[in-house]
Amino acid sequence: MFERMKEKKKEVRVVRRIVFIIALVLLLIIGIAGFQTYNYISNALEPVDPDSEEIITVEVPIGSSLDSIAGLLEQNGVIADARIYKYYVKFKNESEFQAGTYDLVQSMTLDEITESLKTGKVYHEPLYTINVPEGLTVEEIAENIIAKKTDYTAEEFLEKIQDPVYIEELMVKYPDLLTDEILGDNIRYGLEGYLFPATYPVYEENPPLTVLIEQMLDTTQTNVMQYQPVLEELERSPHWLLTFASLLEEEATAQSDRQTIASVFYNRLEIDMPLQTDPTVLYAMGEHKDRLFNTDYEFEHPYSTYQNKGLPPGPIANAGVSSIEAVIDPAETEYFYFLADQEGKNHFAKTYEQHLVNRDKYIGN
Repeated sequence: MFERMKEKKKEVRVVRRIVFIIALVLLLIIGIAGFQTYNYISNALEPVDPDSEEIITVEVPIGSSLDSIAGLLEQNGVIADARIYKYYVKFKNESEFQAGTYDLVQSMTLDEITESLKTGKVYHEPLYTINVPEGLTVEEIAENIIAKKTDYTAEEFLEKIQDPVYIEELMVKYPDLLTDEILGDNIRYGLEGYLFPATYPVYEENPPLTVLIEQMLDTTQTNVMQYQPVLEELERSPHWLLTFASLLEEEATAQSDRQTIASVFYNRLEIDMPLQTDPTVLYAMGEHKDRLFNTDYEFEHPYSTYQNKGLPPGPIANAGVSSIEAVIDPAETEYFYFLADQEGKNHFAKTYEQHLVNRDKYIGN
C-alpha cells in the first residue's frame, strides 16, 4: 500500500509538471501571438513606406462605404490593412468621406489620408514648397522660381508652357478657364497671368513640369471661376478679368487702393480713353526700367496702352486675389487720373489739370 501511495504521488507530480509545461507553453504562445498582433497593428497604423515619393492614384466612386474605401486603399497599397484602418477611423469618429480622384503616397499617415478623403484635397507633408509671389511674369517665374527651386531650367519651363500640344491638352482640361483668347496672334505667352501666385507644396524630389504648372492652373481656376456668374452678367471672360487684374497688380504698391485704381480704368474704358498705364509699355518692351522717357511711350506694340485703346491682348503678370476682387468690385469715383508719390501713396484726380498739379506737388519735374 505504501508503494502504491508513493507511485500515486509520483504520478501527481508528473501531471502537475505536464500541466505547468502546457500552461507555460500556452502562455508563451499567447504572449508571442499578442506581441505579433501588437506589432502587426502598430505597423498597420504607420505609413506603409515613410520614404516613398511615388504617387498612387486612387479613384473613390460616389456613394462608397467606409468598407469599400478601406478596401480600395489596401488594394492600391496606400494602407497596410483595411480592417485596422476601418477600426481606426471609427475609433476617431471620422465620417463624410468625399468621392473623387486622389493622388496619394505610401508615406502618408492615416490621419493625412483621412483628412484628404474628408476634404476632397490631398493632405501630405511636402518635401518642399514653391512660393510664387504676385506680380510676376512667366519669364520671372521661370528664372526666379522654377530654375532656382527645381532641376529644370528657365528655358525648359518656357518651352513647356509654349508647347502647342500641351496647351491644347490644357484647354481640354480647363475649358472654362483657358479659352481661345490665349491663342490670339498678339499673345506673347498663352499662360501669362494664369499661373496663380501662391505657395505650392511639392511631394516629389523632381516632379514633372506638368504637375507644377497644373497646380498653379488649379488654383487659378478656383479663384477665378467663382466669379463666373458675375462675368456672364458683364458678358466678360476669365481672360478679360485676369488681364484687367494684372494691370492693377503692376500699378499697385503696398499702400495702393486697388479698387480706386480699378475705377480709374473703368472710367477711361467707358469714354474710350487710352488707359496709358506704364507697366504695359515695360511689358511691351520686354525689359525693366526705373523710369520711362517720352520715346518709350511712343514704342508701338499691341500691349502698349499708350498706343492702343482698351485692355492689352492679355495679362502682363500674375494677379493676386485682391486685384481680381478689385476688378469685380471697383470703387465708384469720377477719377480719370492717378499717380504714386515716392512713398508709394496714390493721388487721384478728376481732371488733367488737377493731375498736373499732383505731379508737380508729389513728383516734380
